[in-house]
Amino acid sequence: MKSLSSNTVIKAILFIFVIGLSATSCKKEHNKGPKSIYGTISNDPNYSFLTAAVNKAGLVSALNDGDKSSLTLFAPSNDAFIAAGFKTPTDLAGIPDTTLKAILLYHVLGSKVEAAQIPQASNTAVATLNGQPAYATRTIDGKVYINGVSVIKANIECTNGVIHDINRVLIPAMGTIVQTAISNPNFSLLVAAVLRASQGTTNVATVLSGAGPFTVFAPTNLAFINAGFADAAAINAADPNTLTSILTYHVIAGRIFSSDLTNGATPATVNGGKVTITLTSGAKVKGNGNATPSNIIATDIVTTNGVIHVIDQVLLP
Repeated sequence: MKSLSSNTVIKAILFIFVIGLSATSCKKEHNKGPKSIYGTISNDPNYSFLTAAVNKAGLVSALNDGDKSSLTLFAPSNDAFIAAGFKTPTDLAGIPDTTLKAILLYHVLGSKVEAAQIPQASNTAVATLNGQPAYATRTIDGKVYINGVSVIKANIECTNGVIHDINRVLIPAMGTIVQTAISNPNFSLLVAAVLRASQGTTNVATVLSGAGPFTVFAPTNLAFINAGFADAAAINAADPNTLTSILTYHVIAGRIFSSDLTNGATPATVNGGKVTITLTSGAKVKGNGNATPSNIIATDIVTTNGVIHVIDQVLLP
């Protein structure tokens, strides 16, 4: 029996080694292919908060079905959750599962929508799995926003749809503009002003509870205090029609998110007067009677009949 030459043995070893590398390479390439939406976020450390939220809300299977679903997820990053007040994923434990599920489903569309498929327009209503509409914008230069929130990275392909990365958590509407203000203790003086104004010739509460849509620049309690209204008693002592003139100066017809604001814009208010928008060193809005502009300190609070932006001064016509 002939013995194998050393050259033959070396060739055989090299052949086996190359085949092994090829198989390993193929396996690695296969693993690098698209995953389901849940598979994608759960394997990305930038979505550890979102993954924990999906697990808690019981939505794993809904986002993991690669054969039967075609979805779009606007995926808040870890930074988005941290900005919303969650220090670690374990902080999500304090949110009821049903509430968390409703919030998460507000980030999901029931079909695959890539960035280029969003109409080149402002605030096109899109149906979410929450049942409430969200509002998508694609600008002429291709930037995409949802409820005024910027899409940081678009078109992350998945086996059951697509992911768009966003830098804020989307919160569905909790009610009308009036109902939303009533639910926030920081707007108690604003609510008092609306109720007092409604005792005059215009029922402001009814107007702001109507179909709209409206955009409201909502002053905080401290803004009212700095404007000379120390408490609800001071507001109730004011003339209702004067309050109506001031309050309607904070309202613009239409749904205007922060992404729609442009530097130097002078939109007309329901009062008839105009306010001035500036974006230098942060977004601001100025009334004709104000010496300095008000800072817009929180934006894009969605309501069923519009949107609220929070400001730190009362605007004066």
